[in-house]
Amino acid sequence: QVQLVESGGGLVQIGGSLRLSCAASGRTFSRDHMGWFRQAPGKERDFVAGISMNFGTIYYADSVKGRFTISRDKSKNTVYLQINSLKPEDTAVYYCAVAVAGQDWNYWGQGTHVTVSS
Repeated sequence: QVQLVESGGGLVQIGGSLRLSCAASGRTFSRDHMGWFRQAPGKERDFVAGISMNFGTIYYADSVKGRFTISRDKSKNTVYLQINSLKPEDTAVYYCAVAVAGQDWNYWGQGTHVTVSS
């Protein structure tokens, strides 16, 4: 059974930084993509960033380019999301997800809350 466990969220001041982690277990992820989505209060869940676990190919939503960095540790089946220069609009629940063979996002974590305040 696939499990995704996110961590690293919290309350941060404007301009601060956070690193989110997502540890995956339950299958071989070498051909999969892993990624991050976020859902702000009252809004839909949006794609943030993704990475292929095998080749490390990275892709971002245009809205986060320059401030967000996704990375992976293949040996730990873990992906990270570094978020810099946090803004109030980054406040959201951040979800980790797996796209089997890089196709649909099939598996989801429970989410970690990020709140940016002044």
